[in-house]
Amino acid sequence: MNLRTARRGVTGVAALLAVLETLGRTGLIDPLLLPLASTVTARAAGLAADPDFLAAAGHTLLACGGGLLLAVAAAVPAGLLLGTVPAVEGALRPLIEFLRPIPSVALIPLALFLFADGAQAKVALIVFTASWPLLINTVYGLREVDPLAKDTLRSFGFGPLAVVLRVSLPSAAPFVVTGVRIAASVALIVAVSVELVAGGTGIGTFLSDAAAGNRRDVMLAAVVWTGVIGLALNALLVAAEHRLFGWRRAGAGEVR
Repeated sequence: MNLRTARRGVTGVAALLAVLETLGRTGLIDPLLLPLASTVTARAAGLAADPDFLAAAGHTLLACGGGLLLAVAAAVPAGLLLGTVPAVEGALRPLIEFLRPIPSVALIPLALFLFADGAQAKVALIVFTASWPLLINTVYGLREVDPLAKDTLRSFGFGPLAVVLRVSLPSAAPFVVTGVRIAASVALIVAVSVELVAGGTGIGTFLSDAAAGNRRDVMLAAVVWTGVIGLALNALLVAAEHRLFGWRRAGAGEVR
């Protein structure tokens, strides 16, 4: 993201806050139903030093990180297998297409039955949901590998495993990293959703407690921080993707 784009984004957010503040001040929106933007902003600033919220955010991010690592460890090798052995992909494709659209929220009761610990259930659902973008992106990336590069390596006597490790996997790496970026956003959504429904410790539980106490300004401030955390994670992963695979963008005519 360049400076001009960032400046436009800040301007858009400031304009939205100004509109919401004006609507609240003029009475078009009841501040008792929807607190003023200035109130929510001040409360969000306070949460940055609130030990309870920081602990909750830490638990959510820890679950997201652990679930994402497990998803990468499971989905990327599975994607390599599906992408390099067409017979396996053909056999498993119907099962994948059946399981992939199932909402993670619908599986919360099952996860709570299978795992006595709510934290384990949360991580399990993160792994389930985050695995799909990783798996699909890995398979898609392998399909985009240049056949000539693989044939060239085979002509020098390299076996199938060497071709996968030396050509297919490096070529598919940008797609895998894109899958990680998508999966990270999904992991945060699933973690907060599970905490909202099943309780435990995390941002979702913090939101539930604020709602139960009718502290709407605190609840909205926590929502704001959830969005900021998601935006920050995405920005970090996009920056890493550009740094690692700048050659891909250059090849597509996106040299800056």
